[in-house]
Amino acid sequence: MMVPEVGSTANKKIKFIVRLFNPSRLSCKNVYQIIHYHMKPIKALVITAGFAIAVVALASFITPTIKNGSRKAAVNTGDKGFAVIELFTSEGCSSCPPADELVAKIQKEDKDKPVYILAFHVDYWNRLGWKDVFSSAEYSKRQSEYAGWLKLQSVYTPQIVVNGKKEFVGSEEGTLRNAITAGLRTASTATLALTAQKDQARVAINYHVIGTDKNSGLLLALVQKTAQTRVERGENGGRTLSHVQIVRKIKSLPLGSGENGNTNITLPDDFNTRDWELIGFVQNKVNGAILAAARADFGTTVSAGK
Repeated sequence: MMVPEVGSTANKKIKFIVRLFNPSRLSCKNVYQIIHYHMKPIKALVITAGFAIAVVALASFITPTIKNGSRKAAVNTGDKGFAVIELFTSEGCSSCPPADELVAKIQKEDKDKPVYILAFHVDYWNRLGWKDVFSSAEYSKRQSEYAGWLKLQSVYTPQIVVNGKKEFVGSEEGTLRNAITAGLRTASTATLALTAQKDQARVAINYHVIGTDKNSGLLLALVQKTAQTRVERGENGGRTLSHVQIVRKIKSLPLGSGENGNTNITLPDDFNTRDWELIGFVQNKVNGAILAAARADFGTTVSAGK
């Protein structure tokens, strides 16, 4: 069964192709609203007062907050928000490289922010000419879970899901940036902290979670930061593809209302502590919403949460 394309190549305004796994029609509609504000002339005094108020209001957003006597960078706009970006992609899909390039750009720009990128290489493209070396049926299953949570008729590539709540075509840069901004401005309802330590052929993981409930689960992902592949066949045949934040292994654990715990993940043969990291997040298993996230770089730990 060939994977259909949605969109007309005759329409030169279309900038991306949505690749569907199951045949169905997917309509993408962008609505732009232009609002014109008309204002009658008013007295100079009123204008001056209004301008002063606007300056004060703007300063409240852009001025870093002070905590415990030190200046705190305004990364999360004071709300301790975060953005978990899950990209579902494949080396066999010709529409996916632009999405891979987009998340690579976001990775560079937001490296100091609580923005967590995970690239899941699905396996259902493998039968169409090229087997993606990073693909796994587990990742295809995870994408199908989102189809259920978000009430989608089918799965497709490239697809991005942000914080388990919003999904869209993975090459839509404006939509992605807006979703990241919204996530960073939304206060977390839970807290997650992680530590990771290489122990021979395994990574030993300790986690601490606060603010969850019986419907919560912890997902841990072992992530390879960069890689390149020379694709020999399929839609991308003859191309060398660059990837970032490739999920190589995942592990799910049930959670209660809050707990400390530990677990381990067997390491791939090509693992090294410099080019890999661990990303974890707490997710509501009923609706897919992500409540907290954290990163561990095998020596340093970064968390995002309440």
